[in-house]
Amino acid sequence: MKNYGEEILRMENICKVFDLGEGKKLVAADDVTVEIHKGETLGIVGESGSGKSTLAKMLTRLYSMTSGKIIFHGKDITNLKGEELRQHRKSIQMVFQDPSTAFNPKQRVREIICEPLKNFGLIKSSDMDAKAKEMLRLVDLPEDFSDRYPNNMSGGQRQRIAIARALVLEPEIIVCDEATSALDVSVQKTILELLDRLQRETHVAYMFICHDLALANMFCDNIVVMQHGKVVEKIHDLREAKDPYSKKLMASVFTIEEGKNKVLPDELFN
Repeated sequence: MKNYGEEILRMENICKVFDLGEGKKLVAADDVTVEIHKGETLGIVGESGSGKSTLAKMLTRLYSMTSGKIIFHGKDITNLKGEELRQHRKSIQMVFQDPSTAFNPKQRVREIICEPLKNFGLIKSSDMDAKAKEMLRLVDLPEDFSDRYPNNMSGGQRQRIAIARALVLEPEIIVCDEATSALDVSVQKTILELLDRLQRETHVAYMFICHDLALANMFCDNIVVMQHGKVVEKIHDLREAKDPYSKKLMASVFTIEEGKNKVLPDELFN
């Protein structure tokens, strides 16, 4: 089993209730507690509507919490506002399912990758091309992509650019919200291999939101199973699930090759 670093972040007793109007409410997260360690890949799995993406968006503060708290390196950051919250966002970045929705089609790739640095005043315009090329090399894309527009690229290439942009601020956690689910299986494999290599090189932690249990079980170090906004089980290997809901989910998934951990077997993508 992989050895992790110290605990980076803990979400404690998180609740999120959406007011639907006319007295109706939706409980999207109900007393959820999860923790993430340095260099760990934490999978969050469950059916649609289980609360996976809501949890991710509360972690990145795209959604507010109804109750609960977030502890980052031992400090309660639940009520951060203004410049303090803005500065904290450098530590946690996000990669979405469809990167094109997060890109400005009028921006060249160098502007897309360096936009987070520019937003924090950490780069001069004259240095953007060199920095973009450095990040492109990191994600195995040609340097000349720096001058191109994302609409002329494949889905896999755009997702690599999204990963480069997420990494440019050197975050401690990257939230991958279904980051590979829109890709062809062959492209999906190369993106997972890239994420794995980058984690080994940078020790970044991933929160990996995924509906594909076989993929999650293969790629993630630990897995949180959610149902109706609740955590039903936290487990290292879904094949050892004890909760009836987890067992039901796994019963619908083909068998993963035995004895492999954090490996990308070709069999998974056939």
